[in-house]
Amino acid sequence: MNQILVTKKLYITPELKRKKKIYKFYFFLSVFLVFALISVYIYAEVDRNKSEETSQSILDDFNNGVEDTTLADGNVLIAVLNDTSDDADSSAGSSESNNPQSTVNKNNVQTTSDGFNYTTIATINISKINVNYPILDGETDSVEETEALLKISPTKFWGPNPNEVGNFCIVGHNYRNSKFFSKVPTLENGDIIDITDEAGKTISYSVYDKYEVVPEDVSCTSQLTDGRKEITLITCTNDSKMRVIVKARAI
Repeated sequence: MNQILVTKKLYITPELKRKKKIYKFYFFLSVFLVFALISVYIYAEVDRNKSEETSQSILDDFNNGVEDTTLADGNVLIAVLNDTSDDADSSAGSSESNNPQSTVNKNNVQTTSDGFNYTTIATINISKINVNYPILDGETDSVEETEALLKISPTKFWGPNPNEVGNFCIVGHNYRNSKFFSKVPTLENGDIIDITDEAGKTISYSVYDKYEVVPEDVSCTSQLTDGRKEITLITCTNDSKMRVIVKARAI
C-alpha cells in the first residue's frame, strides 16, 4: 500500500509573530544584562586594584617617614613616645577615658578624590593572612568620610591613638578576595597582629576572641579594657549581612 506523506503548512499567525518578538526581546535583554554584569565586575576589579595600589603607596610613604623621623629625632622619640612604664600606661588610660577618640598630631594631611582630609596614623601587619596596610584617620569621623577612606585602606573607627591604653578599633572592607580585610574572618585565637605607630614602635597583639554581630551593634568598641592595650578589627561577612569582630590584646 502506498503511503502518502503530507506536509502540514505552517501558518504565521499574528499571535505567533507577537511571541517571536517577545522571545527576541528577552534574548537581547539577556545578552545585554550579561555584558553589563561582566562590565560591572571588571570595573569593580580595576577599582579594587587601584585602591590596593593607592594603599600600598601610602604604606611606603608612611614607612619611609617613620624611618626618617626615627633617624633625625631618635632621642626625642624614645624619651617622649616610647615610654612603656606603668605610670605612662596609667596616665594614658586616664586621658583616653575622658577622650576616647583623641587623635595624633595631624601631620602630612592628604585629601581623597571626594575632598576628605586624612592622615596615616599607623600600619597593620598580619603575616598569617598577608595583610600589610596603612591605617587612616579622617578629620571629621563622619559616615561619608569613613566610607571614602575605606575605599583606600583600613581606617580607624573608634578609640585611642595606636598602641595606647584602650580599645583601638579598625574597620576594613571585605572584598571577598585577598585584599584589605577579606581574610580577617579566618583568624583564630592566638594569631598575631602587629601595629606600628607613627613613632615607629611596633606592638604585637594576640587574638583572643572572634564573633559576629548585626551591623547596628557597636558594643565591640567599648573602652573598658581594665587598663590594657587592645585592638578590634571589624569587617563584613561574605554576604554583608553581619559584621565579623576580631579582638586582640597586647602581648
